[in-house]
Amino acid sequence: MATSWETVRIKGDQVVGKIKELIHEGNVRRVIVRQGGQTVAEFPLTVGVVGVVAAPILAAVGALAALLTDCAIDVERRVSPAPPAKGARGRGASRLRRV
Repeated sequence: MATSWETVRIKGDQVVGKIKELIHEGNVRRVIVRQGGQTVAEFPLTVGVVGVVAAPILAAVGALAALLTDCAIDVERRVSPAPPAKGARGRGASRLRRV
C-alpha cells in the first residue's frame, strides 16, 4: 500500500490535541515530532491504536509539549490506490458482450 507524507507546524501546547486528532483519523501510519530539525519523538500508529494503547503515547507527547515551543509533526499516511476509471477493463475482464 502506498504512503504519503505531510508536515504540520504547530505550537507546543497544540501537539497533544493534533496527535489525538491524527489517531482518530485512522489512516495515519507514523508520527514524528520535530523541533529545529531534531527528532524529538517518533512512534508508529496502527489501525487498532485507541484508548488504553494511545494513553502512554499521549502522556509522553504531553510531557514533551511542555518543553517545546514551535515544532513540526511529520505524518505518514496510508493512501488508497485510485479506483479504475469508469468503463476501464481490469485484468481478466470479460470481453464478451451480454445480449
